[in-house]
Amino acid sequence: MANFLSVGTKIVAVGRNYVAHAKELGNAVPKEPVLFLKPTSSYLANGGTIEIPYNLESLDYEAELAVVIGKKARDVPQASAMDYIGGYALALDMTSRELQSTAKSGGLPWTLAKAQDTFTPIGSMVPKSMVSDHDNLELWLKVDGEIKQKGSTADMLFKIPFLISHISSIMTLSEGDVILTGTPEGVGPVKAGQKITAGITGLTEVNFDVQKRQKPGSQ
Repeated sequence: MANFLSVGTKIVAVGRNYVAHAKELGNAVPKEPVLFLKPTSSYLANGGTIEIPYNLESLDYEAELAVVIGKKARDVPQASAMDYIGGYALALDMTSRELQSTAKSGGLPWTLAKAQDTFTPIGSMVPKSMVSDHDNLELWLKVDGEIKQKGSTADMLFKIPFLISHISSIMTLSEGDVILTGTPEGVGPVKAGQKITAGITGLTEVNFDVQKRQKPGSQ
């Protein structure tokens, strides 16, 4: 399922799934998964250019393990949840912290902060057969060659089988859908002209340039 970017119907993102990340942003540690949706139009394939909206100065990076669903999943028991995984990928959940803070203070959804074009940069799928221990993967991210994030999936608050079971009890997951499983601590801003490199140690690596999106009608 190498073409999952065009097959899937949705991206289900899990917020605050690493305790240290929740605390670094001053958020309470959740008692159940914090879920939000991102459109597939926000995907950006490896090597592409992340666009900062013309009315913003920066975006925050969040490196995440993406779980790619391999077949239709509805009301899946935790015990069989791993059977529904097609593979994994390294993804970034690009976020306008400014827009997110405004939304949170007003009790509004995070859509503007999370769902814009190029806000879900993602690499190729690593087949499930190549991942021996999904609970012990090292995620890392560099900006202009300087390490900013390094964390382990061992620190996830809600583990992958639970997430698949929980999410599939709320909405049907289709082949090619992606679950973004949360980000370790170390998130921060990037500006136009910078370069992001990120990966899953020993498995995959992605590279993205960052530029300002041109204001409509300014050409």
